[in-house]
Amino acid sequence: MKLLCCPETRQGLQAAGPALIEALNRQIDAGGLKNRAGLPVDEKMDGGWVRGDGKFLYPIRESIPVLLVDGAIPLAG
Repeated sequence: MKLLCCPETRQGLQAAGPALIEALNRQIDAGGLKNRAGLPVDEKMDGGWVRGDGKFLYPIRESIPVLLVDGAIPLAG
């Protein structure tokens, strides 16, 4: 997975821990999670890749990483 990088900044990506994915999926269930474009996220994630600076997560759905800038999920600092 060394080839994966942020499509915006080219920073490396690190696998998100299970606790982070679980917390984000709870926010999705509650209808309170929005992506970078400001649109509600309504589909749960199987996992995710966190950008090197920790500011965004790119979701993994059905074993496929969704590496779209607007689809990234902002993470609290």
